[in-house]
Amino acid sequence: MNILVTGGAGFIGSNVTKLLLDEGHSVTVVDNLSKGHKENIDQRATFVQADLLDQPKLEEILPETDAVIHMASLIEVGESVKKPVEFSENNIIGTVKLLEAMKNTGVKKIIFSSSACVYGTPSKLPITEDDPLGEQENPYGITKVTMEEFCILYHSLFNFDVIILRYFNPYGPGELHQPETHAIPNFIKAVLSKNPIPLFWKGEQIRDFIYIDDLAYAHILPLNLSGLHIYNVGTELGVKVINLVNTIFKLVGYETPINHKGEREGDVSSLVASSEKIKKELGWKAEINLEEGLRKTIDFYRSRLSST
Repeated sequence: MNILVTGGAGFIGSNVTKLLLDEGHSVTVVDNLSKGHKENIDQRATFVQADLLDQPKLEEILPETDAVIHMASLIEVGESVKKPVEFSENNIIGTVKLLEAMKNTGVKKIIFSSSACVYGTPSKLPITEDDPLGEQENPYGITKVTMEEFCILYHSLFNFDVIILRYFNPYGPGELHQPETHAIPNFIKAVLSKNPIPLFWKGEQIRDFIYIDDLAYAHILPLNLSGLHIYNVGTELGVKVINLVNTIFKLVGYETPINHKGEREGDVSSLVASSEKIKKELGWKAEINLEEGLRKTIDFYRSRLSST
């Protein structure tokens, strides 16, 4: 298939692109490089530097495309509070322009990169796809809910095939966000530099951490689906953040101080996926356990430190 990947220069997008190519698909990556890194893009892919707000450019690129995997969005929660207009324009308007460009060029299949944040504070665990979407506490979450709704609307109005993947907590080698707001890379980089680990809520939060290779594979399996499908993508295993920190200490062979930063507004106490639906319908399941994934991630950041 000919696949267009938006945001393909980012952490998840570049991994999905590589896997698509390994599986024999042709891939075009569209990225404005505001957050992504060109060196992340597999050289077998065709790269177009473009912005989703440029609908005419999208309409030049899209013909002959069989499916779009849409991962281009701004993701920093704290930044979204400071810049709600920028997040709304980039994430929501960019998505609508992409959907319009797809409609105008006859491309009617989209796999959308969503987030477990759409559930807000969950009423029960594990979270299932038919649980209600929760009240959002930041503009980023609102953009994800709205992006989902627009994808679903284009399914209803224009018969798009829409697959929504709600990620839980991805991690792994290659995560190079600036600024980095995700726990695992920040923890590992602090430990390897022998600096204090920044920790909120004394590490009592529970999260479902999914390794990047497992997450990437979840984008390949739905390519032949038609209709509307929503899937959680998680390991179904809740891990206390403090236990994650202790596992990192064990793997590197020493401990560093912990900088307890108190409570943080907007954090939910527990997020754990039910992935029963994607297992049953697509045969997907997480294969990489947390310790193995952390070991590979530590090796990646260690190699970067040693080369600088």
